Amino acid sequence: MKIFSGWRRFAFGVLLIFLLTHLFSVRELNNSKTVESRKQLNKKFDHLVLGPAAGQGLSNRLQCQGSKALNRTHASNGRLDVDRSITLVTVFTIYNSSLNRVDDKSSKTVVGSASYNKVDRSMAVLNTFINFIQVAMPRSKVIILTDPVSDLSVKRNRVSLYPIQGEYSRDKLMLQRIRSYITFLETRLHKLSQNQRDISHYIFTDSDIAVVDDLGQIFHDNPDFHMALTFRNNKAQPLNSGFIAVRGTPDGILRAKVFLQEVLKIYASKYVSASRMLGDQLALAWVVKSKPHFDASRFAKSVAFSDDIGGTSILFLPCALYNWTPPEGAGQFHGMPLDVKVVHFKGSRKRLMLESWNFYSSTSNIADMLCLILGSGRTKYDF
Repeated sequence: MKIFSGWRRFAFGVLLIFLLTHLFSVRELNNSKTVESRKQLNKKFDHLVLGPAAGQGLSNRLQCQGSKALNRTHASNGRLDVDRSITLVTVFTIYNSSLNRVDDKSSKTVVGSASYNKVDRSMAVLNTFINFIQVAMPRSKVIILTDPVSDLSVKRNRVSLYPIQGEYSRDKLMLQRIRSYITFLETRLHKLSQNQRDISHYIFTDSDIAVVDDLGQIFHDNPDFHMALTFRNNKAQPLNSGFIAVRGTPDGILRAKVFLQEVLKIYASKYVSASRMLGDQLALAWVVKSKPHFDASRFAKSVAFSDDIGGTSILFLPCALYNWTPPEGAGQFHGMPLDVKVVHFKGSRKRLMLESWNFYSSTSNIADMLCLILGSGRTKYDF
């Protein structure tokens, strides 16, 4: 009996060791699969990867078959003859540290038939930004606010540089951007004081956007606002600073300047630690939400609305139309609205911006290009 009992204990021990070894192996396998899955999710591709377009079967959403649009009509360009009175303004500079590495082969990127270093890539994005504007709003102007010491040269029709002194380091660029907007608006006020009939409306944007439809209707259809902001259903950051419209009347420019000065004050006092990015959006939200009785629940619906914030009449426009971002990873799954006006290629979507322009250049079809963006937007690209 003792021998039998000892044998049982031995067999049980062997079985236990086997089970523990198996469980450990399964756990290691699962861990390695999880790590591999995360690597795949974070992998950035050096070419477009076209997948199923989100929003198929949903009403009022772009329907695509591959990169072919099935239901889009894009015919509003120039219909209002307003774009001649609109100037799009962006902040852009080239850093000396980037210029010192223009021959660094490790930083080379190939998009289509073109090869770019870091500076070339930035300039390609800027030129693509201008290209889209000149297709959608051919009579509008573009002004680039820049660091006076940056080696920036842009020779394009209806495009001009406007140097503004400031601190354009990467860590302070978003803070400087608001300062540059305020300085620019002050110069416009001075110009209007000399000639009040020289009215031009202004749209301040990031340089990584594509204007795909006429934006003149914002001012035509909404005659009473001073400035416009874009919003989304995001509790922490409901307002996106990549698109700000300002009515070009003396009162519109003055009220927008006062509002941005308040945003700058909050930015510098409460969110200076986020000066590289996001601080401006947090400050925008703080200024708007601090208004007594402001109903922030309106940000949950993609419907434009107006409100008075500290004496500034603000038109709130849904990001879904005026600041639509291609979903990346687990982003927006509801597709692209049929009447989208602006596509914002934030973060690592810059390659998609350049590839989209290359596609449009070969087809001259905005709707099909939007299907390309929609089908590619969930993939991470290389810059």
